[in-house]
Amino acid sequence: MPDMPILRLGTRRSPLAMAQAHEARARLCAVHGWDDSAVELVPVVASGDRILDRPLAEIGGKALWTRELDQWLVEGRIDAAVHSMKDVETIRPEAIAIAAILPRADKADRLLGAASIADIPAGARVGTSAPRRAAQLLHLRPDLEVVGIRGNVATRMAKLEAGEADATFLAAAGLDRLGEDGIGVRLDPEDWLPAPAQAAIGIECRGDDARARDLLGAIDHRESHAEIAAERRLLEGLGGSCSSPIAALSRTDDGRIALTAAIFSPDGKIRIGDTVEFSADDAQAPLDLARALLERAPSEITEHFGHLD
Repeated sequence: MPDMPILRLGTRRSPLAMAQAHEARARLCAVHGWDDSAVELVPVVASGDRILDRPLAEIGGKALWTRELDQWLVEGRIDAAVHSMKDVETIRPEAIAIAAILPRADKADRLLGAASIADIPAGARVGTSAPRRAAQLLHLRPDLEVVGIRGNVATRMAKLEAGEADATFLAAAGLDRLGEDGIGVRLDPEDWLPAPAQAAIGIECRGDDARARDLLGAIDHRESHAEIAAERRLLEGLGGSCSSPIAALSRTDDGRIALTAAIFSPDGKIRIGDTVEFSADDAQAPLDLARALLERAPSEITEHFGHLD
């Protein structure tokens, strides 16, 4: 048993973030033959966990989930940081590298409060602060009212129970990781597209830390990493932010990725979508898909995204 940890792994303090950090530690210890004490979990309070009364887009976007961990990483206070990849900004600091993506879990959303989208009562209030979920819902059910709900899994479930909304959505992967796999109704991701990089746990380290990159690389799941890279390239090509309604689903088969993506107007009235298939190592195809979607989209959509060259 080492006197000092071999790796210091930073994580947010939320129950889900801690569960993900424990999974990362378990995988590291299993592959390297370490005792649990070899990987120290270092909890950090993220800005996004402190500010719960406003949408992310109003208070700094996805950086609210990564800012403190990035700072601790660059300062050398931790060796690596565990993230939900859907919460990580598309453009990362040059000093930081994505060293590993763990095997991706269920990409689907779950619906709480109704048996299906169609079964939500007319005029009901559906709680979500995710532009993708709001736009996709209103595209299918324009009669419904979207109300903002933020917070961790327990907070959102409590708000639903308190009547702040009649229904809400949670990621299946997060519920599964918290042992809440029996909650809600799974929405087929082929019909209800998830968020880009949903269900993926990523581990970042300093780009110049060859030791950490090597140790973390041992638990990198190549297929999941390729999917996440493709979906993040799509986001890069769209110039999307946390206020842009973007949905994406990757399916991998025999070294090829089929990527379905859709962009929406915030009110859900307009949807532009397409599917492309490409080699898992093709970094250009997701950018081409992004360009094709934006070229087809009217101003009601493009004003919420980056600009074409």
